Amino acid sequence: MTNPLLSASPLENELPDFAKLRDEHYLPAFEHAVSEHLREIDQILYQEEVSFENTVVAMERSGQLLSTMLMVFYNKSSSDTNEELQKLEAEIGPRLAAHMDSIRLNPRLFARLTKLEPEAENLAAVESRLLEKYLEDFKFAGAALDEAARGRVAEINETLSGLEAEFDKRLLADSNDLAVQLSDDSRLQGLSTEEIQSLAEAAKERGLEGYVIPLLNYSGHPLLASLQDRELRQEILERTLSRGSRGNSNDTSDLVIQMLTLRNEKAALFGYDNYAQYTLSQQTAKNPGRVHEVLRKIAPVAKSNAQQEAKDLSELRKAETGESDIAAWDWDRYTEQLRTQRFDIDTTVLKPYFELWRVLENGVFFAANKLYGLSFTHRPDLIAYHPDARVYQVDFEDQSRCGLYIFDPYARPSKRGGAWMNNLVDQSQLLNKLPIVVNNMNIPKPAAGNDALMTLDEVNTLFHEFGHTLHGLLSSVKYPRFSGTNVERDFVEFPSQVNEMWMLWPEVLQNYAVHHKTGEKLALEWIEKLQAAGSFNQGFETTHYLQAAILDLALHETNQIPQDLAQFEREAIADYGLEFAPVPTRYRTNYFAHIFAGGYAAGYYGYIWSEILDAESVNWFKENGGLSRQNGKRFAEALLTRGGETDSMELVEQLLGRKPEITPLLVRRGLN
Repeated sequence: MTNPLLSASPLENELPDFAKLRDEHYLPAFEHAVSEHLREIDQILYQEEVSFENTVVAMERSGQLLSTMLMVFYNKSSSDTNEELQKLEAEIGPRLAAHMDSIRLNPRLFARLTKLEPEAENLAAVESRLLEKYLEDFKFAGAALDEAARGRVAEINETLSGLEAEFDKRLLADSNDLAVQLSDDSRLQGLSTEEIQSLAEAAKERGLEGYVIPLLNYSGHPLLASLQDRELRQEILERTLSRGSRGNSNDTSDLVIQMLTLRNEKAALFGYDNYAQYTLSQQTAKNPGRVHEVLRKIAPVAKSNAQQEAKDLSELRKAETGESDIAAWDWDRYTEQLRTQRFDIDTTVLKPYFELWRVLENGVFFAANKLYGLSFTHRPDLIAYHPDARVYQVDFEDQSRCGLYIFDPYARPSKRGGAWMNNLVDQSQLLNKLPIVVNNMNIPKPAAGNDALMTLDEVNTLFHEFGHTLHGLLSSVKYPRFSGTNVERDFVEFPSQVNEMWMLWPEVLQNYAVHHKTGEKLALEWIEKLQAAGSFNQGFETTHYLQAAILDLALHETNQIPQDLAQFEREAIADYGLEFAPVPTRYRTNYFAHIFAGGYAAGYYGYIWSEILDAESVNWFKENGGLSRQNGKRFAEALLTRGGETDSMELVEQLLGRKPEITPLLVRRGLN
C-alpha cells in the first residue's frame, strides 16, 4: 500500500500524489490494476441475470484503478520521459492492448450486451446511447468476428501498440540528435537577445556549450522568420524534414511499413477494403469519399493562392538579394516582410506583449471567466509531476469546485514535441469524480530572470489547447464513456478551434497584451491590422496542412504498402495537385507522430473537418453578441457539457438550427 497508484488519491480532486510517485511504482500498479479489472469483469460474467445495471453500468464502474494509473503514466511518459519510462512504455503498451482485447473480444461479455439490445427502446435516452456505443465499441474491436479472426485481431493490436511506442521513442531521439548546435552566436543575427539566451539555455539543459536550436514536431520552425543566415535556415529545415529517414540511426521506415501492413490486414478481417474505411466508419464523416469530396473543393484554390504568394515573396527576395528563387526555408522570412509591407504588421514587435503567464491568466482564463463563469486560483501547495508545471484550482460562479487544471509550458529534451491536452481524472457523476486536465506546450524556456515571451502562433496554440481543456473541465455527464473529449475523433478538434476566436477579441486582447517591461497595453489598432491580415498566407497554410491530411489518407487507403515512403509521399501529394516545392507537407511520413503514435491514423483530416463547424460557430457567437456569459452558457449547455452523450453533428445542428456549410470556412481562409 506504499504505492500511491494502488488506491484512490487522498489529495484534492484525487490529484495524483506526485511527491510520492516514483518510476518503480508504475509497473506493479499496472499489474495490480489489470488483475483488479479482470476480477471486476468476472463478477459481471458470473451473474446469470442480464440487466443494464449489472452489465453496462458495472462495466462503466470497472477498471478505475487501471484508468487512473494509465492517465498518470502516459502523461508522464509524454511530457517528461526517460530511458526507464520508455522501457516501461514498450512493455506496458502491448500488455494493455492484450488486456483490453481480452475484454472487448470476450464472447460471453458480448453476448450479454447483445441480449440487452432489444431493451434499448425502453431505456432513457442516455442509457440507450450508452448501450449502443458499447455494442459499437465491441463490434469495432472485433467481438462479432469468428474465433480465429478475433485471435488475429488481438495479435495485431498487441504488435501495433509496441510499434507505436517504438516510433515515439525513435522520433524523440532523432529530434534531439538533429538539433542544431552552434559554438557561438555569430550566425544568430535577426534573433532577439531573449531568443538567443533561450538557445543558450537549451544547450545548457543538454549539458552542451554554446547554443542549441531544438527541432519542433512539424515541418518548420519559428526562428525561420527572423534568422538572416540563409544557410542556417536551410540546415534547420532540412534537419527537420530528415527526422526518422532512412540512413538515420533512428530510422522509422521499418516501423511505418509494419504498421501500415498490419492496419490493412486488420481492416480486411472486418471486411473493409482498407484501414481508412474501417476507421472512418466510427467518425462523423462515415467514409473516405465524403472527406475527399470536401478536400478536393479546397485543394486547387489553396495551391493557386500559395503559388501567387510565392511570386510576391520572390519579388521581395529579389529586391533584397538580387535572386528571385524562393525555397521552403525562405518562406517565413519573406512572409513576415510582406505582412509588414501590406498590413503594417511586424509580429516580432508583438512578442514583448505576450508574456506567457499573463497570456494564460489574463487572457485565456479571463475569456473562460467571461464566457463560462470559471475562476482559476494558482495552488502552489499542490505538487505537479514536473517543477515547470503549475496547478490551478477551478471553480464555478457559485464557488463550487469544477476541477483542477495543470499547465506545463516549456520545451525540454524529455518532452515530445507539439502541444496537447490530456486528463488525469475524467469527470463522471456515476463515479463522483471531478476532472483534472493538463495542457502541455513546447515554448522555449527563458534564461533565469527573463520572462517567457510567446509568438503570435504560440498564443493561438494556447487558446486552441485550452479549448480542449474547457471540453474536459465543463463536462457534466453521468457515464465516463461520454466524459469530455470522448467524442468522434473528427469532432474532437471543434471546441478547441472555436476557442481560438477569443485571442483577438478586443476585451480579451486588451486584458493580456501588455508589454512585459513598460506595462503599456497593445494598441487596439493591432486588432484591426491582424483581422485584416486574417486570410494572409492562407494559401501556404492550407496547402501545408492539406498535404499532410491527404498523405495520411493515401497511406491508409492503399492496398499496396509502399516500400519507398518518400516516393509514395511525393506521388500522393502530386495526385491531389498539391505538389509545390516551396511548401513542404506539415508532416512527412517518417515523423508523422499524429498517425503513427498519436491515434490520428486516417483521421488527420479532422482538423479541417472540425474547422467547418468552427467557422459556423464563430459566426454564431458574433451574430449573438460575442463574448457574453449568456452565449457561453448556451454554447456550454449545447456542446461542452454534453461530451459524447449525443451524436456530435446533432449537437451542432441543434445549436445552429440547420446543417453546417463549408462557405464560412472558405471565406475565412480566403479560398472562396
